[in-house]
Amino acid sequence: MRLGIALPIVDIGGEPTALKEFAQAAEAIGYQGIAAPDHVLGANIASRPGWTQPRARSTDLYHDPFVLFGFLAGCTNIGDFSTQVLILAQRQTVLVAKQAACLDVLSGGRFRLGIGVGWNEIEFTGLNENFHNRGRRSEEQVEVMRALWAEPHVTFKGRWHTIEDAGINPLPSARKIPLWYGGHADVTLRRCAKWGAGWMPLAYAPGEEARAAFVTLRRYAEEAGRDPATIGIDTRVSAGVGAEAEWREEVRHWKSLGVTHLTLANYYESGHLHRIAGRSLGDHIAAMRRYWDAVADLL
Repeated sequence: MRLGIALPIVDIGGEPTALKEFAQAAEAIGYQGIAAPDHVLGANIASRPGWTQPRARSTDLYHDPFVLFGFLAGCTNIGDFSTQVLILAQRQTVLVAKQAACLDVLSGGRFRLGIGVGWNEIEFTGLNENFHNRGRRSEEQVEVMRALWAEPHVTFKGRWHTIEDAGINPLPSARKIPLWYGGHADVTLRRCAKWGAGWMPLAYAPGEEARAAFVTLRRYAEEAGRDPATIGIDTRVSAGVGAEAEWREEVRHWKSLGVTHLTLANYYESGHLHRIAGRSLGDHIAAMRRYWDAVADLL
């Protein structure tokens, strides 16, 4: 099982020096991956008194993940960069395929593309994409991207995409990029079972609900003719609640369920996940070091 860390940009800011120091500290401690979220547009909540979401506000900083990981790939040799998750359906498909392929090449194959369908209609409107067909359209997007990554020239005619004997260059080094699905709807599990290298469920606490969801994913994989063992699972943990003994028990639990990746998210407040008390760069580095020291021998 691999342990990664979610970039706490919301706390430490997005300046190059802070991002570089955090990433290099994570690598030096032993973390094997860095994850980052994605939002393009933030809502001005001053004009939306009923806004209840704690994210995607205009005051929240989000670097473009392709630019961010391109920068970090030159700062650290950490083994894995992952979007958790990139909202695919609000972007042009061929452009995402191109950006992902370039990042794959420039990072030496260290990129996992986590994708989701999103929830923030404001972004879809601003990016001139249809919010209401995003799930169905994302299926065709995956088909298009996989074709573009695999072959130098593609001819494709679908419901939403037309490519007339054209291709991207460079191609990914392995002629594919790992696609990981975020979300918890049944249709997401079915898509992941068909096309995903892995699943990123963020909402489940350790327990029977998570176990049942993992069983369902593996059953869907078998129905799709795939070996369930080839589909990874990346879920989140936090140092913001409990202490070393509780952290170790949680890691043991996730490992017993077949989780392949853990992402430590110390800035995140949702459900069973809680942020750490401090918000400085030093606070976050200290927390991730303490967590690693507590659980590294269990991975």
